[in-house]
Amino acid sequence: MNTHEIDAVAQTLIRARRNQQCVDAQPFANALTTHDDAYAVQAAVAEALDWPTSGPGYWKSGGPSRQAQLTHARLPIEGVWNSPAQAGSRHFSWRGIEPEIALRLGHAVDAAEAAELDHERAAALVDAMTVSIEVVDSRWQQYIDTPALLKLADLQAHGALVLGEWRPYEARDWSAQRCHVRIGAERFERSGTHALGDPAWGLVAWLKHATREGGRAEAGTVVTTGTWAGILPASAGDLVTVEFDGIGHASIQF
Repeated sequence: MNTHEIDAVAQTLIRARRNQQCVDAQPFANALTTHDDAYAVQAAVAEALDWPTSGPGYWKSGGPSRQAQLTHARLPIEGVWNSPAQAGSRHFSWRGIEPEIALRLGHAVDAAEAAELDHERAAALVDAMTVSIEVVDSRWQQYIDTPALLKLADLQAHGALVLGEWRPYEARDWSAQRCHVRIGAERFERSGTHALGDPAWGLVAWLKHATREGGRAEAGTVVTTGTWAGILPASAGDLVTVEFDGIGHASIQF
């Protein structure tokens, strides 16, 4: 782990957030070489900006397939909003929309328990689910074309998270789950398109990450689990509404 390069990336992201400006990722294209490097940057940024890192938290977790290494980011609570949300004066360089399902832990999990989990036991720890809208944004000028580890260091291009009303978690036929998105006058519909096939499939990897180095995922911790429609573009002034049949809906006004 190259601590000098990690610190350089972290300081760049800290300045970008404080100044609400995007910076060029190219000078740092090869600065990070492992996922652990990117997670070290996440931790340094969180510490510098006084983001809470204890107690129930909010996370994003996911990946493009079950064969890929899943990635994770603990999110700053200041950007987690209940639906219907108003973006107001919050700065966004971009407004990518990811329709998702968020899950909430009903029980605390420590590292020893996380190490023993399989899919079924991990899913049994979830007490509630809701529709969520992950707003994708970036502190890098290259946005979604940013090198993967720099994107991960920047909380996997997180901008804000909108949560709908919670309902009890239940196993569903996710392959038939329908999702409807409206962005301004545009409408999109998807069915059975979650990259992992089941929003709970990535819980084991996420909980192992969240509890590493003696950490603990407290009861009430929320994780949003990946997009059903890629990244859909929105603009200032758009009303965005996401609905999952049989689960609920969420919205944000930009």
